[in-house]
Amino acid sequence: MAIESGDFKTGLTLIVDGDPWQVIDFQHVKPGKGAAILRTKMKNLKTGATQERNFNASTKFEAANIEKKSVNFSYTSDNTYYFMDMETFETYELSEEQVGFNKYFMVDGLAVNLMMFEGQILTVSVPANVNLVVTETSPGIKGAPGTQTKDAVTETGLSLRVPQFIEQGETIAVSTEDGKYAGRA
Repeated sequence: MAIESGDFKTGLTLIVDGDPWQVIDFQHVKPGKGAAILRTKMKNLKTGATQERNFNASTKFEAANIEKKSVNFSYTSDNTYYFMDMETFETYELSEEQVGFNKYFMVDGLAVNLMMFEGQILTVSVPANVNLVVTETSPGIKGAPGTQTKDAVTETGLSLRVPQFIEQGETIAVSTEDGKYAGRA
């Protein structure tokens, strides 16, 4: 299926130079002279590299057929993350590089999607919010403004800022997009 520049949207996956790329950001630019161009910021789903590229607005792209396989996170050992398909009980292994920043959201039994292209596992896709237990934080300051935050560390090693009222041992919701506090769980 051909994708034209007018069909671009954030999150779109397409084939460029034989590799699958995901559109992070894009902008249609019409300079004073010449043809319109499509200015994009894209992520290579095989290597994880991001790149800014310009294309002629008339360029057509091929859609990347990215398959999603629903699995559960099992455990990690020696920088390898193990996932299990709960229907077939097949096990999948991903390196720490493939998991990337999502390693801070991997808790036992978490339901995730493996992103696959032509049978090759590219990365893991996690839910928008994950519940994590706070393992380290200082006591709240009495009388502190409600907007004041403090440092905390979760069970997965993620360091983030939380409101003063959050205590050690509490479960909080964390946004997987930016790793920030999203509320109490």
